[in-house]
Amino acid sequence: MRPCAICSRAARGFYYTHQLRADRYPTYAFCSTRCLNVGAAIAKRNRGMIDKTEMEMRAIKDARRFLAEVLTELGLMAPFHDRSAEEIDRVIEACVDGFQASMQRQSLNDDIPF
Repeated sequence: MRPCAICSRAARGFYYTHQLRADRYPTYAFCSTRCLNVGAAIAKRNRGMIDKTEMEMRAIKDARRFLAEVLTELGLMAPFHDRSAEEIDRVIEACVDGFQASMQRQSLNDDIPF
């Protein structure tokens, strides 16, 4: 049995998938409507994720430097200069999400490179 995504007790048939898009977002299991409501609220605030792993958080942080280098090379750094780390992270996450979604769509269409 899957553990509740909030409290780790046994899940009891309460599920949440952000925007009902199981092809793009994980499905979370919960033990009660209370945990479901909390989990859904967290996922809505975090674009479908309840919590990022330590590795995901580190990868996003590490990607900031590469984004800054490309923006500087292209002369696009000025609009990003006063943005917060959270806003920069949203840009990075949107790029990663779009890339993954495209790869998944292509795979579903049997467009797998040889």
